[in-house]
Amino acid sequence: MESYIIYIIILLITGAGIGFMSGLLGVGGGFIMVPVQFWVLTSMGVDPTIAIRVSLGTSLAVILPTALSGAYGHYRKNAVLLKPAAFLAAAGIFGGIIGGTIASNIPGNILAIFFGLAALVVAIRMIIPKKEQINEEPKDGTLYYTSGGLFAGLMSGLLGVGGGFIIVPFMTIIMKYDIHKAIGTSTLVIVFIAIGGILSYVLNGIGVSELPPYSLGYINLLQLVILAITSVPMAQLGARAAHKLPAKQLNYIFVVMLVYVGLKMSGIF
Repeated sequence: MESYIIYIIILLITGAGIGFMSGLLGVGGGFIMVPVQFWVLTSMGVDPTIAIRVSLGTSLAVILPTALSGAYGHYRKNAVLLKPAAFLAAAGIFGGIIGGTIASNIPGNILAIFFGLAALVVAIRMIIPKKEQINEEPKDGTLYYTSGGLFAGLMSGLLGVGGGFIIVPFMTIIMKYDIHKAIGTSTLVIVFIAIGGILSYVLNGIGVSELPPYSLGYINLLQLVILAITSVPMAQLGARAAHKLPAKQLNYIFVVMLVYVGLKMSGIF
C-alpha cells in the first residue's frame, strides 16, 4: 500500500512539473512523463514492452488537456497565431497517427537516437549569434507549415511527446517569429497533434493482453487522471511566467531543455 502512495505522489509532482514546463516553453513535457511512468509501471510488474507503449500513449493523453490549458493562457496574451496553428495542426494530426502506429508495432531505439541528435543540432543552431539583428518579417507559406506540422506530429506520436521542441525552433529559426508567439502557437498546435497520437495508441492497444488495470488501449486512465490533476492548473502558471521573461532569457531556457532532451534520447546519459 505504501508503494502505491509513493507512486501517486511521484506522478502528482511529475504532473506539476510538466504542466509548468508546457505553459512556459510551449512543449508537452513527454520527455519527463514517459520515463517516470515507465519506472512506475515496471515497478508494478508490467512487462517493459507494454510499459513503454502505455507510457507513450498516456503521456500524449495528459499532454492534450495540459497544452489546452497553456494555450488558453497564451491566447489571453495575444500570443497565439491562429493561421499558422491551423496548418501546423492539420498536418500534425496526420503525422501523429502515423507516428503512434509505428511506435505501437516496432521498437523506436534507432529513431530515438536520431531524434536526440536532431534536438542537439537545433539547440546549437538556436545559440549561434545571428548575423543580422534587424527584425525580420515572418515568413508565410502553406508548404512550410504543413511540412513542419507533419514532422512534429510524426515525432510526437512516435515518442509520446508534444512536439513543441520541434515547432518552437521551426517557428523561430525558419519562419522568423518572435519566441513568445512561437511558444504560444506551439501550445495550441500540440493539442491537435496529441489527438492523432492518442487515437493510434487507443486503437493499436485494444485487445492487447497484460495491460495494466484501467487501460483504454495503450492509455492508462488512472495515471492520466493523477498526472492531469496537477499538470492542467500548473500550465496556466507557466504561461504567465513565460510572458514575464525577456525573449533572450526564454530562448536560453529552451536551449537548455533541448540539450537535455538530445543527450537523453541519444543514450549519452
